[in-house]
Amino acid sequence: MSTPVKINVKTTINEQETFELVVFGQYDQKEHSSYLRYEEVLEEGSVRTIVKTTDDEVLILRSGAVKMRLPFQLHKKMKGSFETPLGRFDTTTTAQRLQHGKGMIDILYDFSLQGSHAGTYHMEISFQEDKI
Repeated sequence: MSTPVKINVKTTINEQETFELVVFGQYDQKEHSSYLRYEEVLEEGSVRTIVKTTDDEVLILRSGAVKMRLPFQLHKKMKGSFETPLGRFDTTTTAQRLQHGKGMIDILYDFSLQGSHAGTYHMEISFQEDKI
């Protein structure tokens, strides 16, 4: 059973640049996992995002105009990928903080692209039921 939700995604890069997105999506709870699904429209086209959380892991999957796979486990270096029309790039994430609970996901992580440190990212996702 899917719950319609209003989602706020705030990403801060190196404590300097901040990007914020407010979208509507769906929240699902299944056994030991929960799923947050939403779509955003970019200049390149639409991007579908799924954020899967389990007890000790968060996985962000994006598909469409941008393809990305970002896995997170606390203090572990995790391999992912990022695809653009220019090609596929290997990524790694190392989560310094990984918290999720009712209506929130908070991830502070170091991000590397093709082996080069691309910055420290802080992603805060909050969501609440969209009572129409």
